[in-house]
Amino acid sequence: MEDKNRLLLIDGSSVAFRAFFALYNQLDRFKAPNGLHTNAIYAFNTMLASLMERVQPTHVLIAFDAGKTTFRTEMFAEYKGGRSKTPDEFREQLPFIKEMIEKLGIRHYELANYEADDIIGTLDKMAEAPGVNFDVTIVTGDKDMIQLVDANTRVEISKKGVAEFEEYTTDYLQEKMGLTAHQFIDLKALMGDSSDNYPGVTKVGEKTALKLLQEWGSLDNLYANVDSLKASKMKENLIADKEMAYLSQRLATINTTAPLEISLDDTRLQEKNVAELGRFYDEMGFVQFKNKLLAENAGENADEFAAKEEIVFEVVTDNFVSDLVKPDDFFYLETLAENYHREDVVAFAWGNADKIYVSKNLALLSEMEFPENTYDFKKNRVLLSHFGRELKLSKFDAMLAKYLISTTEDNKISTIARLFEAGHLALDEEIFGKGTKLALPEDNVLFEHLARKIKVLVASKEKMLTELVENEQEHLLSDMELPLAEVLAKMEIAGISVSQETLEKIGAENEEKLALLTREIYELAGEEFNINSPKQLGVILFEKLQLPAGKKTKTGYSTAVDVLEDLALVSPLVAKILEYRQINKVQSTYVKGLIPQIAADGKIHTRYVQDLTQTGRLSSVDPNLQNIPVRLEEGRKIRKAFVPSSDSVLLSSDYSQIELRVLAHISGDEHLIEAFKHGADIHTSTAMRVFGIEKPEDVTANDRRKAKAVNFGVVYGISDFGLARNLGITRKEAKNYIDTYFERYPGIKNYMENIVREARDKGFVETMSHRRRKIPEINARNFNVRGFAERTAINSPIQGSAADILKIAMINLDKALNAQQFKAKMLLQVHDEIILDVPKEELPQIRQLVQETMEAAITLAVPLKVDENAGNTWYEAK
Repeated sequence: MEDKNRLLLIDGSSVAFRAFFALYNQLDRFKAPNGLHTNAIYAFNTMLASLMERVQPTHVLIAFDAGKTTFRTEMFAEYKGGRSKTPDEFREQLPFIKEMIEKLGIRHYELANYEADDIIGTLDKMAEAPGVNFDVTIVTGDKDMIQLVDANTRVEISKKGVAEFEEYTTDYLQEKMGLTAHQFIDLKALMGDSSDNYPGVTKVGEKTALKLLQEWGSLDNLYANVDSLKASKMKENLIADKEMAYLSQRLATINTTAPLEISLDDTRLQEKNVAELGRFYDEMGFVQFKNKLLAENAGENADEFAAKEEIVFEVVTDNFVSDLVKPDDFFYLETLAENYHREDVVAFAWGNADKIYVSKNLALLSEMEFPENTYDFKKNRVLLSHFGRELKLSKFDAMLAKYLISTTEDNKISTIARLFEAGHLALDEEIFGKGTKLALPEDNVLFEHLARKIKVLVASKEKMLTELVENEQEHLLSDMELPLAEVLAKMEIAGISVSQETLEKIGAENEEKLALLTREIYELAGEEFNINSPKQLGVILFEKLQLPAGKKTKTGYSTAVDVLEDLALVSPLVAKILEYRQINKVQSTYVKGLIPQIAADGKIHTRYVQDLTQTGRLSSVDPNLQNIPVRLEEGRKIRKAFVPSSDSVLLSSDYSQIELRVLAHISGDEHLIEAFKHGADIHTSTAMRVFGIEKPEDVTANDRRKAKAVNFGVVYGISDFGLARNLGITRKEAKNYIDTYFERYPGIKNYMENIVREARDKGFVETMSHRRRKIPEINARNFNVRGFAERTAINSPIQGSAADILKIAMINLDKALNAQQFKAKMLLQVHDEIILDVPKEELPQIRQLVQETMEAAITLAVPLKVDENAGNTWYEAK
């Protein structure tokens, strides 16, 4: 017998919305390098991958709602009218979900005047036509789809987020509810649907509706016999609401004859576009998805990346001659993995357009003179320090040049080759493998790959320099990014001393606290349970202790942080659980996580990623020392383990409210400028203006907290949804705060309107130093994409200028320390903060030098202010 085709139909609108809220509490963590929220994209991709593996479909379609107006709103104007405005943070992700779907080889579709349900229902009936051989799986978050269940169609309803589903078949529907699929429509007709905002029959809920249908079989039969019912309020309501019941029936019925312009053949699953999908994952910052994609498709896309032309190179073994290196050559050091603090050089290459050399003889690195052009100077400076060499600052770094020209893609040499048409180059993953398959290839393959890298770098240099000059950015490379790379390399090589003993002591204290909290939690709960299990915790809190909760779902109750924080105000048990979670997080991520990162010299050598963010801010990895928690005391204690060298202290110098000061400067808002010039507390000043408070002393801590959220929210283009979420207020209140803010600070409003207009005209925005961020989406037809682009245009010059100021300060400070031959060293950069190791005898001079240097980094319309403190640990210094 011929195998059946397998059709997977997904309600994209419903599932994407659930995906957004599945990772809602991690909204701020899931962001692409360009600042786009990605929690819904990430969760949707995870769900889709799981479904594809489980269902193994031959045909797939993901349907989306085309808009709010449909044939149902023509029937009933209030249809879905009770739903709140869709969060901007979700809407901005929808176009990218659709883009990802296309790259996965899956068709998506929407139809004006119809809902996703109708598209799915129509395709489902097409798949059941005589002579058509399909099994159908429908995935949705909307129970209306249950009416489509039959012998060939099963419906899976997402239960928790997008990871768990409840499968409805004809048997299961009968067993669970005692209904047929068609009766499910009548169930909705009687009970209504609060989500879709149609009422059904007054006072008839699900239980009553089920009883009526089990007794009378259908809505028609019920009303045919309604006079025979016993006199009751329910009978009165049935008679009075008959018209609404039948209207609700029509609203609940999925249209299975929608005028689709696609057929079943159009839903056939296509091949993934691996190259485009990989680039999409890079843009979203989805490293794991990218790695899995490469692992699954290793070698399958070699044609796209394969080298077409032959390349000539010479292998250098023992007979090294110094005149083989020319000053204007490029050189490149290869390692197998990214963390060059723990990796060895496996091979290297250098050369020019006429001659390329490759070698595995690492002894040569101790004697050769290095040319002026390279790729990733910082990495090379650190690696060569392992050979006792101090690499002089290069004149050109192809990685940093590419980063300045375009921040929308990665800065790998293979990307440079493609963007600047500089030759063909295989991906590193194709040569070295990935993950557990990472290994050196045969020498001939390795050497050819390195030679091609040199060829690409040589061929692309002049093209990149030309573009930098055209963009007025050449100074950013020569005067900012390259000197900064040298400063960062010295910081990375120096590392920061970390006391393993202190970490272990903190760990032991945490274990004691966790044990005590566990006993206290069990005592308050009246029984033992798995504190880390949301399901068990939900039962304890909301069933046993009867604490107020949201609606119970099939999997239990929400025990997310925001839910528990509200309950902690009235429940000592919940307060203890929150404390337990916080300490447990610190213990697992920071105490146990940092100890393995301590090197043999007793230090942690983080890596600063200079070419990642689109705003120019630095990031830190292996480990991320910019992410050590500071809001909670338990997290701050981790900094006690970071200590200075002998007879020294740690000095922390931190720019005060630098982004708001930049905003004051570039917006020219007179009220914000005056507040900073007079040294006023900016959040208190904002509270007075926005909330109509006359005296500073009348501003409460809560007023200031709200004003602070508005100040920083405006910098990041926050929506009313985002501000409401941060402050725990209604969206209406949040919108009022934002509107009032713009009324009181008109210069900021003008800046935002002007920068968006400028971005539309140019397609990019710039920092004060001409760091450029391209925003092609600013003119997109799609409202959601355009809205995100506008917020990006507003924020990027602010955040990017602040990042540039800190870079200038670090470069100038390094020069000053060297010029005056101080022993003090910069060790860490954490957002707007610089941490130095300072000999005690130098502390008074260094305090003054650091403050003067940082505050004089650039001249603004308002003064730059630096807060600084010294201590015997990072904890004391902060």
